[in-house]
Amino acid sequence: METLKAAVVGVGAMGVNHCRIYSEIPNIELVGVCDLDRGLAEKIAGKYGCRAYVDHRRLLAEEKPDLVTVAVPTQYHCEVALSCIGAGAAVLVEKPIADTVEKAEEMIRAAEAAGVELMVGHIERFNPAVQELKRRLDGKQIGRIFTINAVRVGPFPHRVRDVGVVIDLAVHDIDVMMYVTESDVERIFAETEKRIHTSCEDMLSGILRFRNGVVGVLDVNWLTPEKIRELTVTGEKGMFKVKYIPQELTFYENRQANGKSYEYRDILMGVSEGDVTQIRIQKKEPLKNELEAFVDSVRRGLKPQVTGLDGLKSLYVASAMIESATAGQAVVL
Repeated sequence: METLKAAVVGVGAMGVNHCRIYSEIPNIELVGVCDLDRGLAEKIAGKYGCRAYVDHRRLLAEEKPDLVTVAVPTQYHCEVALSCIGAGAAVLVEKPIADTVEKAEEMIRAAEAAGVELMVGHIERFNPAVQELKRRLDGKQIGRIFTINAVRVGPFPHRVRDVGVVIDLAVHDIDVMMYVTESDVERIFAETEKRIHTSCEDMLSGILRFRNGVVGVLDVNWLTPEKIRELTVTGEKGMFKVKYIPQELTFYENRQANGKSYEYRDILMGVSEGDVTQIRIQKKEPLKNELEAFVDSVRRGLKPQVTGLDGLKSLYVASAMIESATAGQAVVL
């Protein structure tokens, strides 16, 4: 199997983990890392036996990587990604795809014109608990989905300065909601507040109406002392709960709906508690799943599992949530 050359631009909190995993994937050679902090770039390069750069354009010219992770601050995603695309490298850009819809669209057009893969790092899709949830929803284990609720709260991350909690965090749950429901959003209402973050919102309460009738609820903030990452999907036959961090998936049965003595017309007449099942999950680091999927798409010339369009849709909905909160009214997409 041909060895592919990989590079990472931005080796902070996320980028350094991309370096680690690339170094672990067979037939991938990490040839260079780049960061404006020269000392940090040299430290990471020394650890993984590659060259350090402070200018990503020089890295691209000298190392000619086949694929690049872009893990710089969000406002620079577009600039760096366009350079990589122009150099003919496939790009995995950390979420969100960009800080504006216009920049995201420019990145997608450039990748299509160059014929290179553009993948967005919506890592929660690659959590084994979410992957198992998707398989079971596709198998109609809970029948028709009614609601999907996401809680993503915790302390303020001091690494973030250029965007607020909607663009930085809520895009995770927006993407997962669209992924598992297989539906786009048609209407939004949101409230945001600035409590601690000095320039951007740090709290979001939002309601999403999907085109297939599912209602989504978002509770996202940087204000809660405990870090919580949970997703709940409720349907005709019961409820799934995902706990992202421990990679747990639990099924709560609606005994009324699952009783064999009931006709379909009786199912929605009531809900009752049934068995609770802890579903066995084969745990694996989501980022490793993500990068292996990216490498596979590059090797085989396939569409990435999370496309630039997927990233654009999540950013578009997130931007509309900010618009709704600012205007104090619902936004129809």
